[in-house]
Amino acid sequence: MRAMLLAAGALLVALPASADAQDDAARVARVLKATPLIDGHNDWPEALREREGEARWTTDLRDLGARTPAYNTDIARLRRGKVGAQFWSVWVSPTLPGKEQVEQTLEQIDLVRSLPERYPDTFALARTAADVRRAHAAGRIACLIGVEGGGQIDGSLSVLRSYAALGAGYLTLTHSLTIDWADSATDDPRHGGLTDFGRKVVLELNRLGMLVDLSHVSEKVMRDALAVTRAPVIFSHSGARALNDHPRNVADDVLRLVARNGGVVMVDYSPPYVSDAYRRWSADSLAEKARLNSPPYNGLDIGQPEKAARDYASWLATHPAPTVTLAQVADHVDHIARVAGVDHVGLGSDFDGVGETLPQGLTDVSTYPALLAELMRRGWSDAAVAKLAGGNVLRVMEAAERVKARRRETSQGAAVAASRP
Repeated sequence: MRAMLLAAGALLVALPASADAQDDAARVARVLKATPLIDGHNDWPEALREREGEARWTTDLRDLGARTPAYNTDIARLRRGKVGAQFWSVWVSPTLPGKEQVEQTLEQIDLVRSLPERYPDTFALARTAADVRRAHAAGRIACLIGVEGGGQIDGSLSVLRSYAALGAGYLTLTHSLTIDWADSATDDPRHGGLTDFGRKVVLELNRLGMLVDLSHVSEKVMRDALAVTRAPVIFSHSGARALNDHPRNVADDVLRLVARNGGVVMVDYSPPYVSDAYRRWSADSLAEKARLNSPPYNGLDIGQPEKAARDYASWLATHPAPTVTLAQVADHVDHIARVAGVDHVGLGSDFDGVGETLPQGLTDVSTYPALLAELMRRGWSDAAVAKLAGGNVLRVMEAAERVKARRRETSQGAAVAASRP
C-alpha cells in the first residue's frame, strides 16, 4: 500500500510538469503559426559544397540525419523545427584571392537559388519582408541570402550590386580576417575601424536595401557602421560580451547603440561564443596541441605523431570540454533583451558552420521550439517570443526597404533637378 501511495504521489508531482510542457509546446506552435521563425545564419550551403562536391546539386536533401559526420540541417528537421525563413550564409574562405572569392560566392548563391527549384513545395526564394510573409502563409520556408564577408565583393561596389540583384539580403562586413577596408574582430586591426571606402559600402548597402551585418567585425567597425548607416543593422550570429568576453560578441554599450539604431542582435549557438569556460578550454586545448607537436622544431613530441595523439588524448581525459547548454544560449537572449530591449534580439544559430559541437538541446534545426519554450518558462510572453522568433527581423527588413525607397526617390529627384534648364 505504501508503495502504491508513493507511486500515486509521484504521478501527481509529475503531471503538472508534463502539462506545463504541453502548454509551452502549444504556445510555441501558436506563435510560430502566426510569425515566421527566422534564423539569421546557417552555413548549410558551404557544408554541402565541402562534403558533397558536385553532388550537392543532386543530393537528396530531405533527410540527412544518418550521415556521418552529421549535418545539422535537412528538410525534415527544418519542418520539425517550424522554421519559417532562413538566411543561408554564402560564405567562402577569406584567404582566397578576391576574384576566386567572387566566383565561389556566385556558386553559393546559385546553390541557394536552386533550392526552391528542386523543392518548390518546401522552399521559396525571398528578398523582402513581404516575400517572407507570403512564403510562410503558403507553408513554405523562405530562402534568404547572406554574404558572409566583405572580402567577397573584391573591393567593388559593382560586385556588391550584382549580389543584390541576385537576391542577397545582407553583407557581413568582414569575416575572420581584416580586409582592405574594415577590421575584423579576430585579426589585428589595420584601419582603426572603417576606411572611407568601408563607409561607402555601408551607404551602398542602405541604397540597395541590403542589411549591414556586424557579426565578425571589430568593435570600432561596429561603432563606425552604426554612426554611418541610415538603416537598422543586424548582427546575424553573435552573443552578449558581458556573459562571455569574446571579441565576436557585443558589448553592452554597443547593444544600447543598436537599440537606438533600431537593429537586432541574433544570438549564436557556437560554444566558444556562448560559454566563457568553453572559450578558455578551447584556447587551452589548442595550446596543448602546439606544446606537444609544433613543427618544425618545437613540441615535446615533435616528429612522433602517434605519441602526440596519445599524449593529447591523455590530456583530454583529464581536461574534458565544459558542457554548454540550451539554458546558456537563453541567458544570452535574456541579457540582450534586458540591455537593448526585447525589440532588438533574434536567433542566428550558425548551424552547419561550427562542426558537431553544439549546446546540449540545440544540436540541429529541429530544436528552435525547445529554446522558445525555455524562454516562456522564464516568463517571456507570447508577444515577446514572436518578436524574438522573427518579428524583429521582419521589422528591420521593412525599415531597410523604406530607406532604399527614400534614397531612390532622392536620387531620382536630384536627376530631375539636374536635367532642368
